Amino acid sequence: METRQTRYNMKYVMLCCTVAAFGGLLLGYDSSIISGAIEPLSEHFQLSPAETGWAVSNILLGSLVGCFLAPKLSDKLGRKKSLAITALVFTLSVAGTAVAHNFTVFVIARMLGGLAIGLASVISPIYLAELSPSKFRGRTTALYSVCCVGGQSVVLLTNYYIHQSMMPEAMVDIGWRYILATALVPCALFILFVIFIPESPRWNVLKGRDKSALDTLTKISNGQHAQTVFNEIKSSLSQNAAQTHTARFRLNKTTVPLLIVGIGLAVGNQISGINVIQYFGPSLLKNVFPDSGSALLQTFWLSVCQFVGVLIGMSLIDKVGRRKLLLMGAIASCVFLTYSFVAFYYHLPGMLAVIGLFAYMIFFGITWGQIVWTVLGELFPTEIRAVCVGISICMMSVANFIISTTFPIMNSNPWLLEIFHGGFPLLLFAVFSLGMYFFTFRYLPETAGVSLEKIQHLVLEKFHVNAPVDKASVSKAENM
Repeated sequence: METRQTRYNMKYVMLCCTVAAFGGLLLGYDSSIISGAIEPLSEHFQLSPAETGWAVSNILLGSLVGCFLAPKLSDKLGRKKSLAITALVFTLSVAGTAVAHNFTVFVIARMLGGLAIGLASVISPIYLAELSPSKFRGRTTALYSVCCVGGQSVVLLTNYYIHQSMMPEAMVDIGWRYILATALVPCALFILFVIFIPESPRWNVLKGRDKSALDTLTKISNGQHAQTVFNEIKSSLSQNAAQTHTARFRLNKTTVPLLIVGIGLAVGNQISGINVIQYFGPSLLKNVFPDSGSALLQTFWLSVCQFVGVLIGMSLIDKVGRRKLLLMGAIASCVFLTYSFVAFYYHLPGMLAVIGLFAYMIFFGITWGQIVWTVLGELFPTEIRAVCVGISICMMSVANFIISTTFPIMNSNPWLLEIFHGGFPLLLFAVFSLGMYFFTFRYLPETAGVSLEKIQHLVLEKFHVNAPVDKASVSKAENM
């Protein structure tokens, strides 16, 4: 029960976290904006199926670079300045793709957008986890997914209306440029609002800026509680520095298990096939719907289902717990993707074919669509958090790149189409989802309500690795 000593200024916390979550909005905008532009863009540049896959997936190579740069950038300049740089880079990318006069320029500009997405994918979850009180950390870090999926829903509806307002010839000529240019709106908002948020208090402590850290912690709660949290952060950093003699990241018996869990969850987020629906939803649904307009509209409703799921998940993540929801989500993904495969295979008409995908999107939104970002932000110790989240997101981008590159080839392969009727990718993702159930069950502890300074020890217990416990961090006081 909250007391005067532990009461939080949640209005302040939520406003700051919402701004930081705009990194998710950029990711969501990009992942869905290309779904409306890819068909006319491919016709405009006369792309082959392999080139179409490259047009979508090349952004993930830029994202890999961004993931590698993000830890050094955010550790050196701070989380806040790094988010501002992310917004500027993404703005340049949007402008470049919208005015590209050939396919090469388009690819270069899109890779620049990937750089920004890689930065945002690492820095936003870190900032959200480091600013949030532990008892509310699930719902505040879920804002990243809310912005991501909200951005997807808005842009998919925008895509639909732009498609409906133009003739097919106009879409091929210039309409896809209008679709891409709409991303300038969230870019401008991000650049404007990021000015007003504070720096992460844990980063300030890491850099010896104790006064700034205490000021921010005091705004979040009050002076007495801020001092308690500040002492725990200092104690945790001192203990880990004494163990490693340096703040630099090293692979050892304590970091490898953490990375196994982080990378496993990050890759698992992708191999359920979510980005196939986000990037290629209209292309996938053309297997069961007669025209591109109907397929595009159904893709919008799929995004709405995920958004509803994220909102439901926000209310459950701190009550039910991360682990239980991820296990439920893995089983649900396996079941509903299997149903969708059967529906495609037997040529079930219209809504009967996509009802499984609607259910899948709702459960993915409740579970894997948001919880993975929460766990990645809270899983690692402060002094190596940026590096480890960066590595995990890099592997997520690799998985995304492989899936996004191979899907157009699978979806247009005559033999697979003849045998599986467009449903082969769905069967593949159902099997992968089942594998993620067993991985999560074996290796992920429950982290809900646990302070960031304690989570490492819970993970290491799953791997039967002993680690010294910081006595100060196990106090009975309410933790950040």
